[in-house]
Amino acid sequence: MSLLEINGLTHAFGDNLLYKNAELTLNKGEHIGIVGRNGTGKSTLIKICTGQVIPDAGQIIWQPRLSVGYLDQYAEMDHSLTMREFLKSAFKRMYEMEGEITALYERAAEGDTGLLGRAARLQEELENLDFYSIDTRIEQVSNGLGLSAIGLDRSIGQMSGGQRAKVILAKLLLEQPEVLLFDEPTNFLDREHVAWLASYLSGLEHAFLVVSHDYGFLDKIANRICDIDNGTITKYYGIYSEFLKKKTLLREDYVRQYAAQQREIKETEEFIRKNIAGRKSRMARGRQKQLDRMEKMEKMDRKEIKPLFHFPELPLTNTEHLAVRHLAVGYQYPVLSDLDFSIGGGQKVAITGFNGIGKSTLLKTLAGQIPSLRGSYKFSDQVVPGYFEQELKWNDKTMTPMELISDARPDFAGKEVRKNLARCGISSEHAMQPIGTLSGGEQAKVKMCLLTLKPCNFLILDEPTNHLDVLAKEALKEALAEFPGTVLLVSHEEVFYRDLVQRVINIGKG
Repeated sequence: MSLLEINGLTHAFGDNLLYKNAELTLNKGEHIGIVGRNGTGKSTLIKICTGQVIPDAGQIIWQPRLSVGYLDQYAEMDHSLTMREFLKSAFKRMYEMEGEITALYERAAEGDTGLLGRAARLQEELENLDFYSIDTRIEQVSNGLGLSAIGLDRSIGQMSGGQRAKVILAKLLLEQPEVLLFDEPTNFLDREHVAWLASYLSGLEHAFLVVSHDYGFLDKIANRICDIDNGTITKYYGIYSEFLKKKTLLREDYVRQYAAQQREIKETEEFIRKNIAGRKSRMARGRQKQLDRMEKMEKMDRKEIKPLFHFPELPLTNTEHLAVRHLAVGYQYPVLSDLDFSIGGGQKVAITGFNGIGKSTLLKTLAGQIPSLRGSYKFSDQVVPGYFEQELKWNDKTMTPMELISDARPDFAGKEVRKNLARCGISSEHAMQPIGTLSGGEQAKVKMCLLTLKPCNFLILDEPTNHLDVLAKEALKEALAEFPGTVLLVSHEEVFYRDLVQRVINIGKG
């Protein structure tokens, strides 16, 4: 049974065509992973499904009365609630039924015994919904995502951005809608919590669509792969590793067929050119009609732009570049306290610790984005920092990458602006689109491009790989390895930083 049908989907941002008459069906029980290079339209597809983006053409048909859940990591939350209260709101309807049962029994005790039947029916419905195991279910999901370690009675206002994102994910899983829509659900999760989520989703009876650049994760959870490439959406049956083999074979076959058709077109056009005015003109006109009727294959876009990031460096010495002493960081309340470490010039250091513990808050403090609460941190006088913030925030989402780079470097001519964007993997089409319409990966590349415009000798990077595809991650790792300055990096991808850094600072609870 189809839960979602997408027909004739066409959508473009300016000259950048994402889909042309594309189709996709989501059936009951299907676990679909959405893949494609940065900028092909993966996140846009999720936004089209949720109604956040209206496509230029096509039909999006959901089965009536279907419950659909969407992971919005930046959703507004009531900061006065505790985590437990927020998670319990996933069962709001059941608690309302419990309240109605209590009210019915109270009225029955006053003599209105006719209400006992409805109370009994509601009671039976609650039992069927497994109402009395709510606390157990909350505990299971909280443990799986590492929230119990934070404390379920902590208020939302005391939590870091990563912790809040995990709480939103936990609530969505507890709600158990008939269809789940995820865009990069593992971005804020540690390795063990990614493994738990993979196990949870793979055993789920309900259908879901998930965008992820974590292909190991996709291999475990998806039984279908939806590949967005060259303006089309192709659905493959099987797991991600099987899809890769099938796509390679299909691509090679398509390239052969396209080359054969091009030879046929060239030979036919040559025949028409030579004979249109001669004895064989009638035959030439017939060939022209055949050519006009031919369904011509489109040239496959084989370009996979690998960015070339380069961080211009400033001189440095190997003396102490950063000293942190008894530092407490947070907003109204400390999320980390009594931090004590130092970093020497030229060192490459990764900060680890379970997600939500406050690593991003620490980097924001060191980058001067928020004030420290106690203690101190001091950079040496020669340090000129460069900061990459993981949140994709822009003062004006209508500005294009061309305008953003021009604002940052007004001395650049248009050609130089385009050259810098192209070097960082931004196509000419994407360079002219409003930044808010670009994918997370494309926005991250623009942010990285801005970072490469100013020489520095101390890079502070907060989850820089979150939205990047494989080629962009490789390019970033190469650039950081070549950078002679100091690097302080937070990343949940151990495979990215493992052979890059000389030192790992692990932050534990407390």
